[in-house]
Amino acid sequence: MPAKSSVAKHAKITDVASLAGVSVTTVSMVLRGKGRISPATAARVQQAIATLHYVPNSAAVNLRSQQSNLVGLILRDITDPFYTEVTAGVSEVLDQQGYLLFLTQCGHSPERLQQSIQSLSRQGVAGIIFNPVRGAAASTLQALFDSALPVVCAARSYYRDDVDFIGPDNTLAAQQATTYLIEQGHRHIAYVGGRTDSLTRAERIGGYCASLLQYGLPFKPEWVLECERSQRSAADTISQLLHQHPKVTAVLCHSPNVALGGLYGVEASGRSVGKDNYIGQQVALLGFDDVAEAELTSPPLTFISSPAREIGRQAALRLLARMQQPDLTPTRHIITPHLQKRASA
Repeated sequence: MPAKSSVAKHAKITDVASLAGVSVTTVSMVLRGKGRISPATAARVQQAIATLHYVPNSAAVNLRSQQSNLVGLILRDITDPFYTEVTAGVSEVLDQQGYLLFLTQCGHSPERLQQSIQSLSRQGVAGIIFNPVRGAAASTLQALFDSALPVVCAARSYYRDDVDFIGPDNTLAAQQATTYLIEQGHRHIAYVGGRTDSLTRAERIGGYCASLLQYGLPFKPEWVLECERSQRSAADTISQLLHQHPKVTAVLCHSPNVALGGLYGVEASGRSVGKDNYIGQQVALLGFDDVAEAELTSPPLTFISSPAREIGRQAALRLLARMQQPDLTPTRHIITPHLQKRASA
């Protein structure tokens, strides 16, 4: 009996969460009998409570039941201009509604994504907006959904249809970009950048192929190349591409860094960047996700993108709606792309 009293005295809600393999928020939801907790998860929590002889502090439970004014945002890379704009859009909406933004970064690591989820849950956030991470285990994301926190996925492509998603139409963006180049007279168009395991890249290449097919142009696998995110890698890749395949007159650039590096890569190949693909043997560059630097390059870079700030705004609005109505049917809100024509294509 003394041992039981000692355990009961010292057991904390974090101990229950750890033993049950769930978040603190999930334990809190089970204690209050609220939230969308599966019977199996609730049973694990109750078993952990019984094992540890945990006695909840009623004041703490009442405090946790109040609406938090914190919202978590998990980004891959806070230095990426695209995500900076997404953050600005989220912050604009939340500020107007009296919420504070709690920002974390997970990179491309499933482990860091899980750590971010756990950290935000422990901080008692009212909801989470997150970017998907390649290779994240289903259990990692299921833990997020089991927490009963309102969740919205934003900014990059995501395969689940049971989670609210706000993001760009990558397929349409690539179709519009490729069609624009074809209508400018290009018949030999390459795609450079991204990684083969990127869903965003796969969607864009799908749109690129669809436009080639529509105009009766062949798809050349050797003209679709991966490269690292750095401008140096992009410059080297595009230079090699143009040396090996001099017929190429236009390049779709997967990211702003690829487009910026492409300026140097084209020059290194002995050609120049521009719209004239007949007389001067210029190479057109067209990138995805516009950045401010694009207007300052020589020549200014043409981009197609969906407004990242609007993606952030819509993600925040959807999260606020879900916080008020947890049983809303998940939706996919796709932001229409826009072509910003400049001198590079």
